[in-house]
Amino acid sequence: MEKRKIIRRMCSGELMGVKTQLSLHELNQLFPSYGFTEIKPTISGIIDTTYIIHNETTGYILKRYERDITRKIELDIKLLNELKSVGLNVPACLDSNYGWYIYEKLEGKQPTNTKSYHIQALGRFLAKMHSQTSKMRCDSNRIIEDEVTQSLKYVKENFFAYYKRFEFLKNFTHKHEAIIHGDIFKDNTIFNGRKIGVIDFIDSSCGTFAYDVAVTLVGFDARERHDYYINLFLKNYNQHAPKKLSKKVVKEKMKFAANFFALKRVHEYKNTSRAKELLK
Repeated sequence: MEKRKIIRRMCSGELMGVKTQLSLHELNQLFPSYGFTEIKPTISGIIDTTYIIHNETTGYILKRYERDITRKIELDIKLLNELKSVGLNVPACLDSNYGWYIYEKLEGKQPTNTKSYHIQALGRFLAKMHSQTSKMRCDSNRIIEDEVTQSLKYVKENFFAYYKRFEFLKNFTHKHEAIIHGDIFKDNTIFNGRKIGVIDFIDSSCGTFAYDVAVTLVGFDARERHDYYINLFLKNYNQHAPKKLSKKVVKEKMKFAANFFALKRVHEYKNTSRAKELLK
């Protein structure tokens, strides 16, 4: 079995969640002990390859990272293990071969409409996560600052009217307080009833607790029921978090988070419709 045949055959791009094709036969050659019976491509995601795979008894997530981030993958697996050890519902990495990684598939579904219990569960989850990551080493990096710089350059050249709205972001500095997820939108959460699971930690980085909270509240439409959701979140978060946050600080960070992700959407999707959802 040629490595190149398995991991370099690229699909046409019809399915955004799959950049590298893999057949069921090839999957079972990579992981013969599992006895897989189904491999289903996903339609979400714009960078990495993700499949949902099954054998007779269990479902799993299969990922291939279409980036040269070997060290980051190692840190991601370690982080997931740390979070799982304290009872957080995150997907452990179970196996890997030739650049393919098998993760647990969390039970439940992604939320569509935001409910109060979503906000409460998010507050408790992030409080427990931040308590754990505050004890872990956080290597300084410039991931978010670099993203802002690259995205602003693109938007200035191609969407200048939007650039004027985003220009203030160039002065943002991202302090390093602890490891944060930094991307908890609805599609990175799984709810099984009222039990929350959080996925896709691969782009976690050093940051502040307040920024992680702000992104989460923006991702769960907190601005539509502004004070109610923020108060409800902080009531649950501040009971167990390593550092209590004020509503004033969180609201300031929410402005940055909304504009940052709107900027990313103009840059990555090459249109403004997704940005408008965040800037409304």
